[in-house]
Amino acid sequence: MDLFGAAGMVVFAATLALNQVVIKLTNDGIAPVFAAGLRSVLALGVLFAWCALRRRPLSGLRLALWPGLLLGLLFSVEFLFLFIALDLTTVSRSAILFYSMPVWLALVAHVLLPGEVLSGRRMLGLGLAMAGVIWALSDPESRGAGDLRGDLLALLACFAWVGIALIVRLSRVSQLPAESQLFWQLSVSAVVLTLAAPFFGDLLRAPTLWHWGGLGAQAVVVASLGFLFWLHLMSIYPASDIAAFSFLSPVLSVGFGWALLGEPVGPDLLGALALVAVGIVLINRR
Repeated sequence: MDLFGAAGMVVFAATLALNQVVIKLTNDGIAPVFAAGLRSVLALGVLFAWCALRRRPLSGLRLALWPGLLLGLLFSVEFLFLFIALDLTTVSRSAILFYSMPVWLALVAHVLLPGEVLSGRRMLGLGLAMAGVIWALSDPESRGAGDLRGDLLALLACFAWVGIALIVRLSRVSQLPAESQLFWQLSVSAVVLTLAAPFFGDLLRAPTLWHWGGLGAQAVVVASLGFLFWLHLMSIYPASDIAAFSFLSPVLSVGFGWALLGEPVGPDLLGALALVAVGIVLINRR
């Protein structure tokens, strides 16, 4: 990977990490599920504008109708869980659990995907990362600032993300261009999350201009253009090179949670983070 690709992945990882902080702050003014639905609605508008400006039609949608709908449903579940998780627990704890996704994907892929057998090195990484997840859950210092329900929801969001990765690998969705893949995720989640929001209580929590601005930033910088940029990098560089940067997001999320929100980050949580990060590196290294 050249300098452009490496710099792009570092920026993208930092954007994802900072987005966790923005979600938590936005939840103070806009209810989590409603915010997630509005984010998808706004991001879908940005996607349409992008396709119009670049003259890139949303092709192949009928080719992958059913897997596309399933992809969008899992995307809805993922962010329903994640937004509520960040309303209940700290950014630091949720990030360690949520971004452990490569660990669980490697475990499932070992069973379901040919050619994805876990080597000795990857088994070591899997063990270290799982130990880190357990350590993070049991850390008494950060647990006092969070909520076990939020931690478990972050882990469930991680599992939904694993499902998304498997659908992309195993179905016709993989044949779609990046814009069409993102369309299925945003369009289905815009409907599902917006309709589900009233069942989770009041939609608004006295939002200010800051909260609406944070929601808009999520929609433009992360949920639409950010992921299009990541998918563009995926089309240029080997997937294994891209995956090598996946340990950065939990590390940066913990740093941002500590620096911007004053979250407690003691030796136990740092040790858990180190185990998860090293485990992810060992799993993704080829």
